[in-house]
Formats: sequence, C-alpha cells, structure tokens
Amino acid sequence: MSKVPEVTAFFWIIKVLATTVGETAADYLNDTLGFGLSKTSVVMSVLLVATLVAQFALRRYVAPVYWLAVVLISIVGTLITDNLTDGLGIPLAATTAVFAVALAATFATWYASERTLSIHSIVTRRREAFYWLAILFTFALGTAAGDLVAEKLQLGYALSVGIFAAAIAVAALAHVKFGVNAVAAFWVAYILTRPLGASIGDYLSQAKTDGGLGLGTTVTSVIFLVTIVAVVAYLVRTRRDEQPAVAA
Repeated sequence: MSKVPEVTAFFWIIKVLATTVGETAADYLNDTLGFGLSKTSVVMSVLLVATLVAQFALRRYVAPVYWLAVVLISIVGTLITDNLTDGLGIPLAATTAVFAVALAATFATWYASERTLSIHSIVTRRREAFYWLAILFTFALGTAAGDLVAEKLQLGYALSVGIFAAAIAVAALAHVKFGVNAVAAFWVAYILTRPLGASIGDYLSQAKTDGGLGLGTTVTSVIFLVTIVAVVAYLVRTRRDEQPAVAA
C-alpha cells in the first residue's frame, strides 16, 4: 500500500503548518531555550532518524507517524541551513545554490532508477528513500531561499509571504489551466511551501522592529503544533487522506 497521503487540501494545510513550525521551533530550541545550534541539531536529528525508522517499518501510510516525520525533517532542514550560514558563515546565495543542485541530483537519480517521481507510486522502500531525501533537500533549500529573499535581499517577511504564495498559485494555475505535468507542478509547489512557511513563521514570531508581529517563537510554535495535531487527529478518524497503492 501507499506510504504517503493523498494530495488534498488537508495535505497542503499541514505541509504549510509543518514548515512554519520547522522555522519557529528551530529558533525556539536554539535561541529561547539556549540549546545552541550543535546540541539542537544532534537532538532533532536523532529524533528524526528514530521516526523515519518507524516510518520505513510500516507497511502503509499512518498519518501520525508520517506527519511527525515531516515536522521533524522540517526542523532538521532548517538547522542544516542555519549551521551552514550562521555556524560556518557560508552565504545564503551559496547554500541556496548548493541545495538546489542537490535536490536536482536527487530527482535525476530517482527518475533514472524508477522512471517516475510521482508520490502516488511510493510503494517500495527505495522509492520511499528517494522521497524522504528529496523532502529533506526541499526543506533545506526552502529555508535558505526564504532567508535570502526576506533578509539578504531585504524584502521583508510580509512581502516574502506574498511572493512565495503567488509563485505557488502560478504553479497551480499552470497545471489546472495549461496542462503542465501534475508531478512537476506538485514538486514546484512543494518546494515553494517551505520558504512560504518559513516566511510566515518569521513574520509572526519576529519582533516588530524587525518587520514581524512579535508573537515570539513559543506562541507561534504552540499555535501551529496544536493545529497540526488537530488536523491529523481528524484525518485519523475520517481517513480522508488515504490513497490506494498505484502500480509504477
């Protein structure tokens, strides 16, 4: 059976919520609690590995495990970029380019091996491995791109939200109205939801003097985490996001 959810409105809602949590939770653990980048990265990476082991052991899609992995990989993706930019001083433009190349290479290898990039075909462990690797790079890339647009280019968090939301709308319109390949449109939208969520998280949590609303990372993280739990609980009860296995 399929190991990933059906792409519905619920999918995109939780995805954006998870990307926002990835941004704010990483900042909360690193700055507010004072764990530091290194300790936070180690702890979150261990939790992610444990969750992915559980995910791979399952024979079908299980909403709580899947979405926990997405939330954790969002946090780890953010931390990878933060370690490179804040810890090692690598420019955001460089990390954006590196992760873009890494993601492109993952897609190329995945397609060469499986002849498909469709998430409706995630029915083997090898395809699932490609899937999660691609997701990790989308989160790292999205974090770098979001920070590049909002901070380095000084466009601000609110304008960045509008830019990335508009780009996602263009991808959706291209598929619906102009027949652009569904798989390509999906991955473009998936990649763009990361900088969208990161910009939303920064806009809500950052101080007003820095262009945010000043809610703080604690309040923002709690609001979004509670919402994720509520939506996932609804999906567990209704099974509205389950999809049958599809042959390659």
